[in-house]
Amino acid sequence: MIIWLNGPFGGGKTTLATTLQQELPGAVLFDAEDVGFLLRDVFPGKYKDFQDNPAWRPLVAQVAVHCHQENDGHPVIIPMTLLRQDYAAEIHGAIRAAGIPLQHLLLHADPDTVLDRINASVEYPDNETRSEKVRAFRRGKLPIYTSAYDGWLAADAEVIDTTHLTPRQVADQALKIIGAL
Repeated sequence: MIIWLNGPFGGGKTTLATTLQQELPGAVLFDAEDVGFLLRDVFPGKYKDFQDNPAWRPLVAQVAVHCHQENDGHPVIIPMTLLRQDYAAEIHGAIRAAGIPLQHLLLHADPDTVLDRINASVEYPDNETRSEKVRAFRRGKLPIYTSAYDGWLAADAEVIDTTHLTPRQVADQALKIIGAL
């Protein structure tokens, strides 16, 4: 099974991914962002968002499929925000076409909570200017997330509202959804 963790920045994807990896025997993490960083290095400045690079989506699907095969069918956990329905359909469709079950979990939180989490984040402890640029980028994605949530995302995924939940409670809900609890 591939477990795709979607949601806004500050939704809890990384925290949940780490917890699931610890609790699901044999589970591995695949960060699809790494494929984007590779392509960004190959095509510097060509795409503002690496997800817009037409090579990113099929490569992510192929790597996910190979990770699943290499991992002897144990879960592959992918924490990655996908806000465009066509991009999600392309990647998820390719994974499912390979015969691999995919569970799409959406970690949702109300906008004020997400903003609080983003504003409290420190990505670069030694560089506040760089951290603020990351926070500004993430804040700018919130309206896009809200639009996707209202438009298609909530209907496409199993939603876990993390607004008032502890990380343990989020993990328990996720484990229940994927049938591991």
